[in-house]
Amino acid sequence: MARVTINDVAERAGVSKTAVSFAFNDPSRLSEATVQKILEVARELGYAPHPIARSLNTGRTGVLGLLLPQDIPTILENPFFIEFIGGIGRICDEQGLSLLLAPPVKGSMLKAVNHAAVDGFVVIGLEPQDPVVSILRQRHVLFVMVDSEPLDGVPSINIDDYGGARAAMMHAINYGHRRIAIVAFESGKEGRWREYTGTLRWRLAGYLEALATVGLSLDEPDVQILECENSIEGGAEAFRRLWQAFSRPTVALAMSDIIALGVMGAAREQGLEVPRDLSVIGYDDIPEAQRANPPLTTVRQPMIDKGEQAAELLVETLRGEPTSERRTLPTELIVRASVAPPSST
Repeated sequence: MARVTINDVAERAGVSKTAVSFAFNDPSRLSEATVQKILEVARELGYAPHPIARSLNTGRTGVLGLLLPQDIPTILENPFFIEFIGGIGRICDEQGLSLLLAPPVKGSMLKAVNHAAVDGFVVIGLEPQDPVVSILRQRHVLFVMVDSEPLDGVPSINIDDYGGARAAMMHAINYGHRRIAIVAFESGKEGRWREYTGTLRWRLAGYLEALATVGLSLDEPDVQILECENSIEGGAEAFRRLWQAFSRPTVALAMSDIIALGVMGAAREQGLEVPRDLSVIGYDDIPEAQRANPPLTTVRQPMIDKGEQAAELLVETLRGEPTSERRTLPTELIVRASVAPPSST
């Protein structure tokens, strides 16, 4: 059966093709009666504008893009992203927009940008000097940055990473821990922590500020930092590396709950008990944190709200409401049962 075209609708309604296009894309240019007549004929014939043709006419796709740092299977294993995407999706539903998830294409985020037909992007976790950010600016693609260093002229959403991390480390210190491991997600800097930016930089700064209150730093042999993939398996691998180290920690502070849960699972496989043999603190407060065994002490961040506000800023920008607003959302230490005093010193 042949596809119903704009010509068919125009002929049946007794109007021009231009009028049909206006009815769908710019109805204010027609009388209400004409718009309703055209839309009724279109419904009878089963006509809808082809999305590509419509985007060419309007200059808009009606789609927001979320530029992801990892592949879709890995992203969907992390409840943080489920919550964050849900927040963006709520605004898309409210505004009548679609959402496109744009993971790296064959490992390239630049290819993801090139392949995505969207009106603008929410960009999470990229540094301002990243080539992808440079390309977006050169092409005048509108975007909002999340969990990144601020960039002049670009709206952004961040959380109080420094305050949350400091509170988490102080909690460990107040329990008497002095053999401490910080487990960061991969930076691409091969562990050169002094070069960290964005989320990594601020969380590490919070940890280090708390350590300094008891005279500790990363120069001490009993204070370690290592990186791993931001996943359950990444956390498990981090635990295995920690347990092979000369100085085993009594507490591990992970920069995400998904890593912390991986650490806890691997510790159990080793025959250890959390928190008797190893205390663990996470970051995010994903739903699984409360259901963990034992329930995970963590830093809560407003994941859904962060997604909502990022999408709202992007929609405002797309409407021509210029903004370079920088928002910082609060964090909160959630104390549960995964931390106890060290069993040995």
